[in-house]
Amino acid sequence: MRRFLPLCCLLFAGLLQAQPSQPLTLDRIMADPSWIGPPVEQAWWSWDGREVYYPLRRGDTRIQDLYAQPVDGGQARLLDGAARGAIDGADPVLDPQRVRMAFVRSGDVFVRDLRSGALLQLTRSEAQEVDPRWGSDGSLVWRSGHDWFRWNAGDGVVVHAAAPKAEDDPGRPPKADRMREDQLRLVATLRREREKREALRAQEAEWRRADPSRPPAPVYLGKDVEIVATALSPDGRWLFAVTERKQDERGQPGRMPVYLTESGYEDTEEVRTRVGRNLPRAQSFWIVDLRSGTPREVSVAQLPGIGDDPLAALRRDAGAEPVKGPRAVRIETGADGLLWSADSQRLALMLHSVDNKDRWLAVLEPASPALQSRHRLHDEAWINWAFNEFGWMPDQRTLWFVSEESGHAHLYTVDAVRGGRARALTTGRWEVSQPVLAPAGDRFLFTCNRARPGTYELCAVPAGGGEVRELTRLGGVEGFVASPDGARIALRHSSSYVPPQLAVMDADGGNLRTLTDTRTAEYRAFDWLQPEYVQVPSKHGAGTIWGKFYGPRTLEPGRRYPVVLFVHGAGYLQNVSERYPNYFREQMFHNLLVQRGYLVLDLDYRASEGYGRDWRTAIYRQMGHPELEDYLDGIDWLVEHRQADRERVGIYGGSYGGFMTFMALFRKPGTFKAGAALRPVTDWSQYNHSYTANILNTPDIDPEAYRRSSPIEYAEGLQDHLLIAHGMMDDNVFYRDSVVLAQRLIELRKDKWEMASYPLERHAYQQSDSWYDQYRRILELFERTLK
Repeated sequence: MRRFLPLCCLLFAGLLQAQPSQPLTLDRIMADPSWIGPPVEQAWWSWDGREVYYPLRRGDTRIQDLYAQPVDGGQARLLDGAARGAIDGADPVLDPQRVRMAFVRSGDVFVRDLRSGALLQLTRSEAQEVDPRWGSDGSLVWRSGHDWFRWNAGDGVVVHAAAPKAEDDPGRPPKADRMREDQLRLVATLRREREKREALRAQEAEWRRADPSRPPAPVYLGKDVEIVATALSPDGRWLFAVTERKQDERGQPGRMPVYLTESGYEDTEEVRTRVGRNLPRAQSFWIVDLRSGTPREVSVAQLPGIGDDPLAALRRDAGAEPVKGPRAVRIETGADGLLWSADSQRLALMLHSVDNKDRWLAVLEPASPALQSRHRLHDEAWINWAFNEFGWMPDQRTLWFVSEESGHAHLYTVDAVRGGRARALTTGRWEVSQPVLAPAGDRFLFTCNRARPGTYELCAVPAGGGEVRELTRLGGVEGFVASPDGARIALRHSSSYVPPQLAVMDADGGNLRTLTDTRTAEYRAFDWLQPEYVQVPSKHGAGTIWGKFYGPRTLEPGRRYPVVLFVHGAGYLQNVSERYPNYFREQMFHNLLVQRGYLVLDLDYRASEGYGRDWRTAIYRQMGHPELEDYLDGIDWLVEHRQADRERVGIYGGSYGGFMTFMALFRKPGTFKAGAALRPVTDWSQYNHSYTANILNTPDIDPEAYRRSSPIEYAEGLQDHLLIAHGMMDDNVFYRDSVVLAQRLIELRKDKWEMASYPLERHAYQQSDSWYDQYRRILELFERTLK
């Protein structure tokens, strides 16, 4: 199979021609990544489209310097404190007329006039303002906490538009009480004083309503709730609020020991609760007419399928009763699941069932608080945590959204007023990601992987549907943003050994120019081994398993090579792509392994991102089983096609990769001669709820899924060499996981295993010393057992 190389830029082509200035060493690979050069992690436009702004990390510090890059040529300039006060902010929103844009910079709200360039600062405080939204009438709303503010270009006045409070209304009549009633009946003075207070309160409320210069009265939602999300209509009349009951159980948090502290005394940190012990709280929904201030509850009972219990059979098997009545629901990622139309006529909501088997796109017309479902997505496994974007089309009557209902994430539109069947704008065995409506509203821009799962380009499709066009031929598009006038697009793109860089092109894809090269001279000098993108045929019905193969440019005839298999983390993550990998250190380590005579294979096993719904959900209720089959197929492919020695195979990875290393060594003893499990999960009942309950349900109703999927249940199978490495301050996968497994291995009288602990590391290691020590141990393990 040919090697896929970046296609467009001399920046990347020059990489292959360089010669190493010094030998590749483990010390260099695991050093602070400042030696590579900082990636361009974010970029945004100036209002006039002449410059693009981007931050860069300064050396090995945590300081972010800000640069302005002219797009028509010239050097980027460093922006000092004074210069920062005049620039535009990231993620601006355009008004419907496209004559103004609003943005938040350093927590304050600004409005830029796109005709004159005039900049108006609307807030200046220590408060953090967020979520600016335009209305059809030129009004702008935003919030600070859950308080909402409104500005109109006509009068230029900022008003405090809504003040929801998790308190009881002080004017609400008290609960009936015979003693109080007798007291007021018998003591005239108390009765007269109460009447005076009520009259004064009523008069003040009337004056507030009649006086346009006064802020609205607070909205009282009750002292027994917490406010989790709010959304104000752009006209300032309607407030939508999402609440949770304080009394609902949050679960018992864990306590993590911290042994090394500045004080010299050991300490503890409170950490998350375990899966099934902190079920997400059910949410209640309220619509408030700010003219009266009275909340009305919005019912979800009419959502299709809300009364079904997809887990009823499992509950019965576990001796529990199925759910009766409407299932609990939650807003998608807080306020991101709430979006008013610019004309304030309708609110769109993205709702998920707490069991995450259903997702609804619904519409609320505020005068009649009954939710109207416009699309339901159901999945017997779980609804993806990605691909939930939605928004309003310019007509304010049509909604666009992303759905996996076809098996792959694609764009759809639906009539928000009449409902009906959703219309697909894109189709095929590929995925739409990062979709946005172009500034003119005439097309959608998005990243797509149409050529193959790991090749990402910038694509476009007309807003009304039609031909999908690939605007780039880069292979590794990371992100993009259109200029305010829509004439140009700024891109971040990368390749296997080039961190994300900034480029600019015309809106039709022409005149592409890369503007940055942030790599250091030292890093550019290395002659890196380009990965070969391979397709491993599955012998277990999975079709094709994509992988990255690292090996010598020419295999020696007759020689059999030892093998190292790499397993990426996170489970649902993609590593076999043309983008710069999350695992850039590991990729350099693979170069070192090849120099030392190994073959390396890195697979996007089942559950990996980029391959559609069925690939993602293949691990439902059986984590570690389909994935292991994929790695066994990878070994067969290496033996057949790349002269691999089946008797000398090692495996390693971190987090989910550590979990899979356990499953490989414990469930297939003898197949893998050595493995390194880094920050590994050993028992899924100890992990968090939001990730684990989607895939395995909860331990109380699906204990078999946890037994089937937890490595500690298979520990007796260990017979080969094992290294366990874990940060002792890991607040994601707790260090306790490795401690409990260590005790289990001790009790099983297992040998050939060792454990390395890192007192100052959390899940994502930060210190180069720790990186070096860990990978020194991995290298020594493989050299000792596979050579």
